[in-house]
Amino acid sequence: MADTQRPLSPHLQIYKWQVQMVTSILHRATGIALAAGLFLVVWGLLALAAGPAAFAYFKNFVGSAPGIILLLGWSWSLFYHLCQGIRHLVQDAGVGYEIPQFVCSSWLAVLTSLVLVALVWAYALFVGGVA
Repeated sequence: MADTQRPLSPHLQIYKWQVQMVTSILHRATGIALAAGLFLVVWGLLALAAGPAAFAYFKNFVGSAPGIILLLGWSWSLFYHLCQGIRHLVQDAGVGYEIPQFVCSSWLAVLTSLVLVALVWAYALFVGGVA
């Protein structure tokens, strides 16, 4: 084997962080977050079926600071994962593989997800969609 000074298997310590790398990692992480967030949804449905006292306990948790942070993170995960999924569908059609297009679509997915979260939460808070 050749004696080289470079690592044989470069990893995160070697590669320069790029938006494409971060969005790919975040896409996987948000998929996991969405799956984990389903426990909160199931808890809410079970509490609703269990009666007013159980649902009041659930609403108190969801209305607390940790509950709002969880809901905010879960909603961002949903919209980010959705935007990345649409981006991947477009790429499956053979569009957007040039590096500048890839970088632009990565940033567009991030910004669009943040705008969607802001719109949904503004609607929920200002129009009264929060129970």
